[in-house]
Amino acid sequence: MKDLIDFTKMDPKEIIARRVAMEIKPKTLVNLGIGIPTLVSDHLDESMGVFFQAENGAVGMGHRPPEGMTDRHLTDAGGSFVSAVPGASTIDSAFSFGLIRGGHLDLTVLGGLQVDAQGHLANWMIPGKFVPGMGGAMDLVTGAKKVIVAMIHTAKGQSKIVQTCDLPVTSQRRVSLIVTELAVLEPRDDGLHLLETGPGVSVEEVVAATEAKLVISGDIPEMDLSQTV
Repeated sequence: MKDLIDFTKMDPKEIIARRVAMEIKPKTLVNLGIGIPTLVSDHLDESMGVFFQAENGAVGMGHRPPEGMTDRHLTDAGGSFVSAVPGASTIDSAFSFGLIRGGHLDLTVLGGLQVDAQGHLANWMIPGKFVPGMGGAMDLVTGAKKVIVAMIHTAKGQSKIVQTCDLPVTSQRRVSLIVTELAVLEPRDDGLHLLETGPGVSVEEVVAATEAKLVISGDIPEMDLSQTV
């Protein structure tokens, strides 16, 4: 039952995935990046008619299949097994990136290494470490109609929400929304606005865990994750 779930004890990644799922509208084309974003589809009913797309050419990905029901030909961009919904298709990379670069994606959900106060995302490399390539990150941030970053708020005690990125940014376009286990943040012209706090998290705790200066107006509500259960 909804009222018996203690969201304050929920795994941080699931909190993020559940909250991001609330941003997805029926009958839309949505790209899910590698990592936490791949969990988002588990919190949406397939009857909503959402088609999930991956850069590798899968369109119409469904929930992760149960053990023993995997198909090596059905994977997301990170190589994890997925299922296919009715009407799903596979396309080549040129067509897949044509969807992205042509502005046909309603939404992309991406992981992040840093996001700064201006809403710039850094998620494709750490200087000095091997990187096989940017993948679709630059195209997705630039081409999708809406960009949501889904990531853990801190790493090794350091905030990932920074005043200015010191890692190479993915795009000069700012993202639409940032969802962490501690907060929902929206970059606007006048700064980074705190919209919601995580389950059991105070505004003061969000501020303490965030390097970037936040714009806080009025009473800040807590995420209502019960509607996704």
